[in-house]
Amino acid sequence: MGIWFYKFMKIENLINKIHCCDCLLAMREMPDECVDLVLTDPPYLQDSHGRGGAFGNRMRKYHDGVDELGFGYDNNWLEEIIRICKKLNIYIFCNKNQILQLLTFFKNYKYDLLVYIKTNPCPTCNNKYLSDIEYIIYIRESGVKLLGNYHSKKKWFLQQNGKSDFKHPTVKPLNIIKTLIKNSSNENNLVFDPFIGSGTTAVVCKQLNRKFIGCEISEEYCKIANERLKNIQMPLL
Repeated sequence: MGIWFYKFMKIENLINKIHCCDCLLAMREMPDECVDLVLTDPPYLQDSHGRGGAFGNRMRKYHDGVDELGFGYDNNWLEEIIRICKKLNIYIFCNKNQILQLLTFFKNYKYDLLVYIKTNPCPTCNNKYLSDIEYIIYIRESGVKLLGNYHSKKKWFLQQNGKSDFKHPTVKPLNIIKTLIKNSSNENNLVFDPFIGSGTTAVVCKQLNRKFIGCEISEEYCKIANERLKNIQMPLL
């Protein structure tokens, strides 16, 4: 994993790049109130078959090859997000196990609960309902405007979960990320994704003329994300 010497760098030198690093350490070196929007898909909190407390035998699985991130949904991570945002403005993809924790932590802020409904979920339903829904919690501070229109402000996305071309098991559809970014930021705003994976947030920011900073702890996915950025076909004006 690469080492990030933020203390010796200006924020301008970090923009429009995907950095291979521990995002919590990176955020601790970022200045206060520098980010306009955070959009991220962190490790989901998965249930184990054993017994335990809220975090007893559960594991936060990020992707194959990364067994556990010790800070995955630690309050320190959430506190850093609040600090680096100009005004809190964040979309967090999560599963049902994380909703209570997030809403409890952000209880003093406005929130909306959006859903991504998959028409072709994985057919694993032994003694359980299908895993055909992912949640997106949108949290914002008073004064943050929600842009968009009647069509872009619906709270659900219904579509097929396509196979990823980027070797990442949890790539989110471009159209969902694009809708969220257009609804909650303006051109030239800075968007931060601390768990950028295969780079979808960065791709959309480049297409929509937003600045971005991305963090990815896996060297493999960081390389994939940067290669993906190089191959973007920009729309004709």
